[in-house]
Amino acid sequence: MDSNFSIYTTSLTLESLELPPSNIFPAFIFGTLTYCTILFLNMTVLLTIALNQKLYKPMYILLFNLPLNDMVGASAFFPQLVSSILSQNRSITYSACFVQAFLTHMYGAGAFLILSAMAYDRYVAICCPLKYNTLMSPNNLLKIIIIMWILNFTSIGSLLALNYRKEICSTQIVDIFCNNPSLMKLVCGDTKVNNYYGLFVTAFFEGMLLLIVVFTYVQILITVITKRQSDAKSKAIQTCGTHLIVFLCFEFTTLFLFIAHRLESAPQNLRRALGASALIFPPILNPLIYGLKTREIRQNLIFLFHKKVLPTKQKNKTKHSEKTIAVRNIWKQ
Repeated sequence: MDSNFSIYTTSLTLESLELPPSNIFPAFIFGTLTYCTILFLNMTVLLTIALNQKLYKPMYILLFNLPLNDMVGASAFFPQLVSSILSQNRSITYSACFVQAFLTHMYGAGAFLILSAMAYDRYVAICCPLKYNTLMSPNNLLKIIIIMWILNFTSIGSLLALNYRKEICSTQIVDIFCNNPSLMKLVCGDTKVNNYYGLFVTAFFEGMLLLIVVFTYVQILITVITKRQSDAKSKAIQTCGTHLIVFLCFEFTTLFLFIAHRLESAPQNLRRALGASALIFPPILNPLIYGLKTREIRQNLIFLFHKKVLPTKQKNKTKHSEKTIAVRNIWKQ
């Protein structure tokens, strides 16, 4: 029988990264650069939307939440990872592990909710254009965003609260980062309620929201195809196809992780790799696909660059020219 450990005095141990000494520093540099790239790309989309009033539209206001969510997920994962790589210390306090699990699950659930809201916005805009201003009014948009984040916070908070105990029966986290299934395996005693509620939350975010996204994009494609506009048709197929591929990849990755934690025969290395990829690739791809690839955001980003950067260069160039003329006048005297 396992001994009981107090969560206030015991450190947990994350799964080893199994890095040879020669790869420690390159892995640290790679992880740090990846995290900085994620922050840079997502901050670019955030600032582009925030600093351009032309983008104060429901579609872009909903999109504004996606970089925020991606940075939460990346910040929950990368700082702890790169610091443990450099120090070669895989220990973490229970409280820090609990916070990391909460933020990573918030990130995952938030991605599903935000992408579903964005799909609904595009569905109303294309399939019900006459009702768009009513259905996506500022008040309704604010309600959607508030409900989205409250639902995210309460569902994930309740899920993890069920696993919080004063005593645990193990200190080994069976993953490279903290998550709800790993924390649940530390708990002493019966965890049936945890399992049932976890299944419900997973079915909601993985199942119902998937149906919403697929339904809305199928309706968009049907509407565009029936209009027989070749330009609009090719653009819609390209956009919807790209968004669906990214969404489905994230969907199946998280679904596999959910199943892998409940099957002892699942390959552990594959589970770890997919778990890390869910926190690495979406925060990089989302600002590129949903943000910088969008024509209006790209155009406003270029305009912002010309407005903020080029005038500074021109001003410096003017000052340099004036200084050169002044020096020449002195020499002439």
